[in-house]
Amino acid sequence: MLVLSRHRDESIMIGDDVVITIVDIRGDKVRLGIKAPQEIPVHREEVFDAIKRATPDKNEEASQATKEVGQSVQ
Repeated sequence: MLVLSRHRDESIMIGDDVVITIVDIRGDKVRLGIKAPQEIPVHREEVFDAIKRATPDKNEEASQATKEVGQSVQ
């Protein structure tokens, strides 16, 4: 993990398209502004995890479909 120090109103670049700006610092909380292209989803980690749990794994689906096709051929 890369750890960087920033002050309020300073930014961090990720690649050419993503800018993370420190908007506010209050006690132990930091508010971030994130500017990213529309096609790059940006979520809090707990939201991302919930989406992942709700979305079937494509590899798992393909593996299951392959097993089912193999069983029906035999």
